[in-house]
Amino acid sequence: MREELCLSKENQAAAESVAESRGLQLAEHKAQVAALSESLADAERRVYEGELVRRKLHNIIQELKGNIRVFCRVRPVSAAEQASPDHDSDLCLDFPISGDLLGHGLTVSVPGNLTGQATAKHNFSYDKVFGPTAGQEVVFEEICELVQSALDGHKVCIFAYGQTGSGKTYTMLGSKECPGMIPRAMTQIFDSSRKLAETQGWAFTMQASMMEVYNEEYKDLLAKKARAGTEPKKHTVLHDTTSGTTTVTDLTCVDVSKPERVAALLAEAMEKRSVGCTALAEQSSRSHMVFTLKIDGHNAGTDVRVAGVLNLIDLAGSERVKDSGAVGDRMKEAQAINKSLSALGDVIMALANKDKHVPYRNSKLTYLLQPCLGGDAKTLMFVNVAPTREFAQESLCSMRFAAKVNACEINPRKSVNVKA
Repeated sequence: MREELCLSKENQAAAESVAESRGLQLAEHKAQVAALSESLADAERRVYEGELVRRKLHNIIQELKGNIRVFCRVRPVSAAEQASPDHDSDLCLDFPISGDLLGHGLTVSVPGNLTGQATAKHNFSYDKVFGPTAGQEVVFEEICELVQSALDGHKVCIFAYGQTGSGKTYTMLGSKECPGMIPRAMTQIFDSSRKLAETQGWAFTMQASMMEVYNEEYKDLLAKKARAGTEPKKHTVLHDTTSGTTTVTDLTCVDVSKPERVAALLAEAMEKRSVGCTALAEQSSRSHMVFTLKIDGHNAGTDVRVAGVLNLIDLAGSERVKDSGAVGDRMKEAQAINKSLSALGDVIMALANKDKHVPYRNSKLTYLLQPCLGGDAKTLMFVNVAPTREFAQESLCSMRFAAKVNACEINPRKSVNVKA
């Protein structure tokens, strides 16, 4: 009996010792968990603060570069231009090979209109100049920071401007083998938003819409075909000055979550876009196409919200009516196109001059984009030009317009102050 009692006491002492040891281990583990939790919270706080600094620095860099920028892109000479004697395929553009204007300047040589009249040379400089050999990936690398600004909660407009047949639609849409700015922008947006969701707890919702402005009328390029005998829906643009948002009545807005969905929408829209044949191009865009991506982001951990807008716009081709051979409906289209492009220039100049009245309402295009022009919005214009003497005069007109835009400064940043 005594032996059993001693054994029992020994077992109890051993159990108490094990329990005490485990209690100490548990307390130590709890302390480690608490320390790790504190370290994780501190790391998450530093990541959040770092992201705030990144966004602020990124925005400052974009503003220092200019809230409105102009890039010039020169297309290659086409095979048809090289093969046909009907085309004057001699080059009219020269690029600096050294100095400060390398990659920023070019010279256009315009033949005289009269016999014996000397060729006139005109020099231009822009924020960036892409020669005929520059690929889509090189061009997009220069605008990807602006695309990031939209994901950070800013309003961004990227235009493609230029004469008919100068490569605007190729720049914006590209081909399956060489995607343009719109598909590349979508890939970047979705990739970046996914990384932010995985690493920082952001959740994004995105809606895409596509419109065209044709003969000063809005047209929904994603709308279902109207029933026979019914009129297409009329669209009205409504601006909320308090929230800075824009809505368009009866406009089709599609939730998108991956680039492939956007690619399908682009294909659908392009089938409905207004095109026509002129003396300058067999397939000439007769409308301004506006692709809009609205981005709403929310971080549940910090309760921070962002709302950005990315507008990617393929403008109708600028052209002089006498050269395009336009008559009838084509004449009406050309007049509407030129009027709206002129109105766009007037708006940009009024913003740069800080005029009290900015004539947004002079064009359906500028009125639609009103909240995304001026203020803290970021605007970039591609001026697309053809390289040959056949189109030298049209290229000169395009580059003169772009030079006026490039001379504008909208809300330039005067001081830089960044705090973590």
